[in-house]
Amino acid sequence: MGERRPDEQSSGASGGRPDRDRSAAPSRGAARSEGEARRSTEEDLDALRRQLADAPADVVVANHCYGLFELAAIHLSSSPPHLDDARLAIDALGSLVDGLGERLGDAHPSLREALAQIRLAYVQIAAARPEQPAHPEQAARPEQPAHPE
Repeated sequence: MGERRPDEQSSGASGGRPDRDRSAAPSRGAARSEGEARRSTEEDLDALRRQLADAPADVVVANHCYGLFELAAIHLSSSPPHLDDARLAIDALGSLVDGLGERLGDAHPSLREALAQIRLAYVQIAAARPEQPAHPEQAARPEQPAHPE
């Protein structure tokens, strides 16, 4: 009565053996590797924060300006162009370049030139697009003369 068959002893749940079924819970190795990955990520973030703190602010801001230039160029080169999104990126770039001026350091002249180029590209692309009505219902109506006769 008190004896167990060999197949009962080998089962993880009812056998009472120390090596339980491990499929339900992560192994110590998996838990350890998750903790190590989390620590590694935190260490990487700390290292990036130190690098950012060590970089001159004008260089970091200039890099963001180049990102805004690229964002505007991507929206302008879309088919069809995303003019509203491009204009937002161009206006943000202009705010930084025009507003900060020489405070952008050595990057200021090239950023000023990039801003002029992207503004020109915007104007050219916007001018090449066919006129679209301000409201969709205006497209369906025939034009009416300005002065009724």
